[in-house]
Amino acid sequence: MFAAIAAAVLPAAAQQLAVPDTIAQRSLACVACHGKEGRATSEGFFPRIAGKPAGYLYNQLLNFQQGRRQYPLMTYLVAHMPDDYLREIADYFASQHPPYAPPRPGRMPAAALERGRALALSGDASKKIPACAACHGQALGGVLPATPGLLGLPRDYLNAQLGAWKNGSRRAAAPDCMAQVSRQLSPEDAAAVAGWLAAQPVPAAMLPAPATSVRLPIACGSVPHSHGQ
Repeated sequence: MFAAIAAAVLPAAAQQLAVPDTIAQRSLACVACHGKEGRATSEGFFPRIAGKPAGYLYNQLLNFQQGRRQYPLMTYLVAHMPDDYLREIADYFASQHPPYAPPRPGRMPAAALERGRALALSGDASKKIPACAACHGQALGGVLPATPGLLGLPRDYLNAQLGAWKNGSRRAAAPDCMAQVSRQLSPEDAAAVAGWLAAQPVPAAMLPAPATSVRLPIACGSVPHSHGQ
């Protein structure tokens, strides 16, 4: 009697527990840290991945897989993923465009914010520091196919990444343009530009700019054949 009841009930229960085989379902491991739809969380060190250029997201997954970036959980997740799957994940999150959270109030001195604004929009030729906008787009929303936007990211995250490039714990394909730029930044300049970027509101319809909209000032291995385009 019990066996007959079990035979009748278990298939229905199994159907109710069936997990859909979709990229959204398979990406739940990502949103556990990066937030719903990849929009980031309030912790500050798990950045937004939604809406970033697919080429950038793919490069970062590859960097974790190949040891150029170090974070044990990410390394574990992507260690044995095939290349096609990495690209599928990148394409999925690039297609997500949830709204950005408003910037958190900052307490930086006005002079530091002005220095950050100048570095972001104009750079500092005397220190061979190109403007952030020269590579990341005039609106700082990223550039296709593989340059990320800088707005909507927490100050602590931005500052940490600049430090990681400077000390070599974060790397990218050679020539590593961000490592080159970060080494030119003093700790005060890094804090200033991170603080200014984090304080900027994000336009409602911000999208990466077309690839033809910038001529990169330095060669960048993350964007092959980029210099002088």
